[in-house]
Amino acid sequence: MVPGFRPAWVEVDLAALRHNVQVLRELTAPSGVMAVVKADGYGHGAAPAARAAVEAGAAWLGVALVEEGVALRDAGIDAPVMVLSEPPPDAAATVVAAGLTPVVYTQPGIEALAKAASVVERRAPLAVHLKVDTGMHRVGCTVREARFLAELIVDRDELELGGVCTHFAVADEPDDPYTAAQLERFDAVLRELESAGIRPGIVHTANSAGTLAFPNARRDLVRCGIAVYGIAPAPGFDGVLPLEPVMSFKAHVSHVKQLFEGERLSYGLRYRLRRDGRVATVPVGYADGVPRSLGHTGGQVLVRGRRFPIAGTVTMDQLMVDLGDAPAEVGDEVVLIGRQGDEEITAAEWAERTGTIAYEIVCGIGPRVPRGYR
Repeated sequence: MVPGFRPAWVEVDLAALRHNVQVLRELTAPSGVMAVVKADGYGHGAAPAARAAVEAGAAWLGVALVEEGVALRDAGIDAPVMVLSEPPPDAAATVVAAGLTPVVYTQPGIEALAKAASVVERRAPLAVHLKVDTGMHRVGCTVREARFLAELIVDRDELELGGVCTHFAVADEPDDPYTAAQLERFDAVLRELESAGIRPGIVHTANSAGTLAFPNARRDLVRCGIAVYGIAPAPGFDGVLPLEPVMSFKAHVSHVKQLFEGERLSYGLRYRLRRDGRVATVPVGYADGVPRSLGHTGGQVLVRGRRFPIAGTVTMDQLMVDLGDAPAEVGDEVVLIGRQGDEEITAAEWAERTGTIAYEIVCGIGPRVPRGYR
C-alpha cells in the first residue's frame, strides 16, 4: 500500500510492462515499437511507464498533447517522443524547444512549425510525420492532399518529412475488410509520393490491434498502447500474446456491519439482501473510476480470495459489498482489479459488465487514487 490516510491505491507492476514491451518487440521485429503513454500512461503514470518502456527497448514514445510530451522531458526522459495529433499553431515553439516530433496534416500547422523551427538554432531540420486519413475520419489530411502537403514539407529548409502514417478504425475487428481497404489507400499514397521523388521516412500504421491482427501493417514502426499495459485491445485478442496485466486496484475494508434479510442498500435502495449477513464498505467510488452502475451489472470484488458482489449503486466515494456469512474485518484487503489467491478480476471484466472497453476503465481510475510502483 502506498503512503496516505485513505486505504485505497493502485499498484503498477513495471516489470510486467517491460515484459510486455519485450514480447511486442519480439513479435514485430524488425519493426520498432512505440509505447503510447498518453492519458498519463493510460492511467498507469506516464513518466514511470515511459521509463520502463524505454528500458525494455521501445524506440519511441507516443503522446496526444504537447503538454504530455513536455512533462516527459521535464521528467528527464530524452527518448524520441511523437505528438500523435497536429499541435495547435501557438504550441509550435514549445514543440521545437522540447525536441518533440509532431504529426501534421494541415498547411497552417506545417507553416507554424516551420516558422518556429526557423528561429531556433538546430543542427538538423525538424522532423514531422504526415498523417493521412484513410478512413477513420478523425484527423489527418485526405488522400488527395497528401502529396501537396508532403511537397510543402520537403520544400521547407526548416523541416524534413520524418514519416508518413495513418490510423485504423476497426483493426480490433479482424474480419472486417475495412482495414485492408485503409491499407490499400495508404499504399497508394506511398506510391504517389515515391513517384514524385519523395521519401516517406518512417512508415507506420498499426495500433495494438493492428499489430496483433495484421502483420502486413507493422511496417517500420508499430504504435502500441493498451497492449503495453497487458490488456488485450478487444475480447477476441485474449491470449494471443503472453501479456501481463500491469495495473492492480486495491483498497481496505473501512467498515463492516451486520444486516438482516430484506434490508436494502445504497442510493435508490435497489439492492435487497436475500438473507442475514455482513456488508462491507470499501472507500472507493465513481469519483475514483469505479463505474456507478457496476453494482447493478454483476460487478464483484475479491476479499480473502473469494468473489463477492458489489451491493447496489456505487457512490461517489464508497461502495458496499455483500459478504453473506463470510468473515471479514476492517483492514482486510479488497481487490477491485487484479489477483488475489486463485481469483482474478480484470479491467476487461469491468468493461464487459458496463458496456465499454478496458481502455476507458484504466484511464478512468482517477488521480486521487495514489499509484505505487514495483
